[in-house]
Amino acid sequence: MAFSVKRNLTALYLVKIAKWMNLVMPVIVLFYKSNGLTMKDIFLLQSVYSLTLMTLEIPTGYFADRVGRKSSILFGSMLGFTGYLVYSFSFGFWQFVIAEVILGVSQSLVSGADSAMLYDTLASAKQNDRYTRLEGRVTSIGNFGEAFAGIVGGILAVSSLRTPFFVQTCVAMIAIPAALMLREPPVKTRKTKPGLKEIGSIIYSALHGDVKLKWNTFFSAITGAATLSMAWFVQPYFGQIKLPLTMYGVLWALLNLTVGIAAIYAWRFEKRFGASRTVITFTLAIFLSYLMLTFMPGYTGLIVLLVFYLGRGLATPTLRNYINIITTSDVRATVLSVRNFLIRFIFAVTGPLWGWITDKYSLQSAIISAGLIYGFFALISMYFFLKHKTYEPYTTGNP
Repeated sequence: MAFSVKRNLTALYLVKIAKWMNLVMPVIVLFYKSNGLTMKDIFLLQSVYSLTLMTLEIPTGYFADRVGRKSSILFGSMLGFTGYLVYSFSFGFWQFVIAEVILGVSQSLVSGADSAMLYDTLASAKQNDRYTRLEGRVTSIGNFGEAFAGIVGGILAVSSLRTPFFVQTCVAMIAIPAALMLREPPVKTRKTKPGLKEIGSIIYSALHGDVKLKWNTFFSAITGAATLSMAWFVQPYFGQIKLPLTMYGVLWALLNLTVGIAAIYAWRFEKRFGASRTVITFTLAIFLSYLMLTFMPGYTGLIVLLVFYLGRGLATPTLRNYINIITTSDVRATVLSVRNFLIRFIFAVTGPLWGWITDKYSLQSAIISAGLIYGFFALISMYFFLKHKTYEPYTTGNP
């Protein structure tokens, strides 16, 4: 079957739906607690997932660059199905650990490879300028799927907190035939000698050697870790304000719709206000929301969460585009995986701390601690991000 931009885009949309139409997320904290886990256990479990991703992100990104993005996405999709199947029949912390490790390997194979596949698919048709728009669309499809899943997952959970996992296993299966639809884009790449030396060279360039890429990667990673952490604060916050269980799915859906809508219009926002203002806007929206959430009583805090998720929707496709435009096709998935590696590393280190603070002191203490720490490093990295104009490609090639 010949390469087709349209078919690749359709397949990537389906992979995104299967990946993000997560029926279990609206009630997963309740599910864990019903199986005897504490908040510390929950954050520790997610750290296991993050450590799995952290360990494999770069090798699997390199695998996608050298063996093929389609193969990487296909293997990841198969493991995603397996992970939820294991979860469906698990009842304790260590069984959940096995499921999370499988899902972590799955995610590491797909993340980076999917964005690289999208960018190179467009590049093959000389449509690079459409990337932010289509990445926003892909992101929004995932979030709309998660929004729909939020409502359905909440309804399914009324009968049993385990039911969403059984249905999620079926949803995850959709990604397998979708991945089989993909074809590698016909793009030219540099010929290099594969091996650990080359991986080391790419990592060095992303974290130190290339000044644009370094600050782009660090800023993007800190922002990503902050949005990931907030996702695990949301359900405990719902519980604190005594939100009815039937409303968990509805509110989760609303938050994800907010991300999806913001992602769709991110390219328009950037086009109108410019890169610098766009970056400053979503940075302030994300990190001020952390601080404001601790002072907003009751349901009024939900407004702050909406602002946070608007910032997240604006940031996601924009930051991915900035990394893509200063990298080349032969290393793109690896570089994106370095960024994802840092996100998971930061979360793996800080996640258990937020859980411990929540159990020992209060949810507010954990949220404000996260906001202050993430915000401090975000402002520093944003300064250098803007100073070196990391959102612009090199005019004469990478140094």
